[in-house]
Amino acid sequence: MWQEKNGVLYREISFKDFNQAFDFMKEVAQESEVRQHHPRWENEWNKVKIWLSTHDAGGKVTDKDYAMAEAIDEILKKHKMDKTVDKKTTTITEVKLYADGGSRGNPGPSAAGFVLFDKDGQILQKNGVYLGVTTNNQAEYQALKAGLEASKTLGARIIDVYMDSLLVINQMKGVFKVKNRDLWPVHESINNLVASFKEVSFTHIPRELNKLADAEVNQTLDAESNKQNESDRI
Repeated sequence: MWQEKNGVLYREISFKDFNQAFDFMKEVAQESEVRQHHPRWENEWNKVKIWLSTHDAGGKVTDKDYAMAEAIDEILKKHKMDKTVDKKTTTITEVKLYADGGSRGNPGPSAAGFVLFDKDGQILQKNGVYLGVTTNNQAEYQALKAGLEASKTLGARIIDVYMDSLLVINQMKGVFKVKNRDLWPVHESINNLVASFKEVSFTHIPRELNKLADAEVNQTLDAESNKQNESDRI
């Protein structure tokens, strides 16, 4: 929990591994840019230490810091890291991966998003990644790749993939050929990832059933847009 001492708000958070700590830091960084209030922090493998104070107030703790602390707590809650079970007691072997990608312009500013569930339907991890300017199909593939990489980090061996992109699903199943040469590298990279698992299935779903992954995409794009708007105003 947060502690106010020596003129700052302080919290230390432990994660399961470096990847989860880093994913958390990336999302906090996005929130910091939106609020234009940046913490002092330190990361060592699975631990993140955070100090909050307001420079404009002479380095004291203000309402701005408490608001940022609440926002960080919400991010932490979303990642469900407070309740992560140690791998020594629980081994995750099977996950459900919902992935989505989006481009505002096609090509245009793009992002990939994914959500991982355990076999009981509990969220294990979710994340959005800004990709820069690219196409919608590239974003869809990058979302699948990111989700598979996260699944591998968790130690999962059986992956059930769900996406609303009929193109990506059918190309991964071999029903459609990958005619766009620009997609060849990411498609090959994903095939190599798939080969590292015991079993991977691909299922097409309606867009309405992929809302959580879609939300990760739009939140990431909105955060990047706000960041650019802030930069333009400076």
